[in-house]
Amino acid sequence: MYERSELNNKLRIISHTMKDRDSVAIGVWAGVGGRYEEARIKGAAHFLEHIVFKGTKNYSCRAIKEEIEGVGGSLNAFTSEECTCYFAKVPTRHAQKTFDILSDMILQPVISKKDVNKERGVILEEIKMYHDLPQHLVMDFLEGLLWTQHPLGQNIAGNLESVGQMSYHDLRQFHRYFYVPSNIVVSACGNISHEKLRRLTSKKFSPLTQERDIACAPATNQQQKPKIKIFPKAIEQMHIALGSLGLHRQHPDRYAAGVLNVILGGNMSSRLFNEVREKRGLAYSISSGMKLFKDTGAFVVRGGVHNEKVVEAVDVILKELARISRTAVSSSELTRAKDYVIGQTLLGLEDTAEHMFWIGESIVATDKVETFRAMIKKIEQVTLTDVQKVARDFFQIQRYNFALVGPVTQEQEGRIRKFFL
Repeated sequence: MYERSELNNKLRIISHTMKDRDSVAIGVWAGVGGRYEEARIKGAAHFLEHIVFKGTKNYSCRAIKEEIEGVGGSLNAFTSEECTCYFAKVPTRHAQKTFDILSDMILQPVISKKDVNKERGVILEEIKMYHDLPQHLVMDFLEGLLWTQHPLGQNIAGNLESVGQMSYHDLRQFHRYFYVPSNIVVSACGNISHEKLRRLTSKKFSPLTQERDIACAPATNQQQKPKIKIFPKAIEQMHIALGSLGLHRQHPDRYAAGVLNVILGGNMSSRLFNEVREKRGLAYSISSGMKLFKDTGAFVVRGGVHNEKVVEAVDVILKELARISRTAVSSSELTRAKDYVIGQTLLGLEDTAEHMFWIGESIVATDKVETFRAMIKKIEQVTLTDVQKVARDFFQIQRYNFALVGPVTQEQEGRIRKFFL
């Protein structure tokens, strides 16, 4: 299903040919993200992602966008905790030009002092914007509780101090160190052969010889007592986030955890959606999700709830988590959840871009790609006992981290804190 090759300089190439498509999605990945940064340059990976679009040796800022958007394509990038990806989706006949642009962006960005100083202001405003959005701020607080004094517990964009003093020399050094062939992956999905992709990649990247073992600070996955962060803010809604340290990316129980996530808060049929929103009308938004990293992870419940009913909402959420830990889910509930996971994955992989992300991130994170068929088999093998075991591991009071942003009263705060005693 997937074809893979590797250049002599350790750059990895992964592709999936879909001949019935008229498009191709291409991604060029660097195995570096927010967790690889020291405090002084926190936000460097994200800052560099911005600067790369300002121009390269062969393409101006305007040309980068017009060459791809001018043929009906789309171009973007993202930075996560563990990787950075520059990607485009275009009609197949424009694949070669698109690859030339993407490779130039990752290999030869200009990184000028003028552009860095100008973009610094943009990123500082981005950070301020997220501070003003309570649904983002509450997650910043939660991650800070989950991974205290670790880069995973800090905003990927950095902070006002680190971004404010970061120089173009810092970004150039960051680029030189992390953007080396042994830390780069090229992924593609759509109407392109692996051989063509390999030729394009070899032409651009083979002359480079840098190899480097890239490492990041290990994260703790242990916690002895609950942690709480409550931030009073005069807004119209309480934003809450509850998280428990969870599983790393390759943990054998991750499939059971994925099924548990669907049952609890993964869709409109979930327990939390029904109990918190449908039955009691306590919230508009309520959901659960998972974070999976190399050596740690988290199971998270988040929501925006009625100001006067936040205590009741937290109580209901905690009781639902306790209930699923004590009592096994029904067979029909388990079947629906497994079918949902499989179906959503299948629907996502029909899109060339989503499929490209799937295989590219897999290689960056684990150096292997699990086929859809293998994943289905493991999901289908998840049992009621497996789901309850994961729930019991996650939902213990000493493992809880709770964050709240909103106009909380002293009385509400006191009652909420008692839940975690």
